[in-house]
Parts: sequence; structure tokens; C-alpha cells
Amino acid sequence: MLYLNWWSSRKMSEKKMIEVKDAYCLPEDVLEAVHTAMNKDMGELISLCKVLADSTRLRILKALEVQSLCVCVLVECTDQKHSALSYHLKLLKEAGLVDSRRERSFQIYELTEFGSQLLKHIEKHLEKA
Repeated sequence: MLYLNWWSSRKMSEKKMIEVKDAYCLPEDVLEAVHTAMNKDMGELISLCKVLADSTRLRILKALEVQSLCVCVLVECTDQKHSALSYHLKLLKEAGLVDSRRERSFQIYELTEFGSQLLKHIEKHLEKA
């Protein structure tokens, strides 16, 4: 059992616990679960959060939520150079948020199911806030 009080985060004995009026008690199995969660590999989640942290990429996702679009339309709507937009689209593809297909000489981008669901989920929770 881990006992914490407001001035110390050290493990305390049962005897010391009696002397402390306001303490936080945490069972060992819960403490172990917390340590496991804190040490879990967060690489994919961190990468996804970094992709979503850019306003241009979020605007691309919102545009693709309306309809699948040719990269030339995205260039026009974002006022960015083709090379910069290609970089953003590459990151969105790597994160599994968008996919692309070739139609004649046009590269068409669309939200993946994961991208669509994630965007809806985020917006739903932002509405509640």
C-alpha cells in the first residue's frame, strides 16, 4: 500500500500513517497499473497528436470532410505552394487520416474512415467543452 500526504510523496509505514490525518491511499496493484500506463510506448499517439497540431493539416481534413478533392483544389484553397501542401498531405497519409487515388492526371485525396471518425469524435467533445 502506498500512502501519500500533501507534503511527501515517499512511501510511509502503517505506523506513520496513523500520525498523518490527511493521506492518499493507493493499493499496490493500482500503483503497478499506473506505472505500466506511464511506461507504455506512446510513439504512435504522439505522432498523431503532432500531425493534428498544425492548422493547415486540420483545414485540409475539414475540407476533405466535405468532399474528396484534387490536390489542385487544396492548393487553391490553402494559398500554399504545391510542395508545402504535398508535405502536409504526406504526413496526413502516414498518420492514416487521408488516402489518395489517381483519376486520369489528377491526384484525389479523401478522408479515411479513421480520419473521418477521429474528426467527428474531436468535434463532438469540443462542442461539450
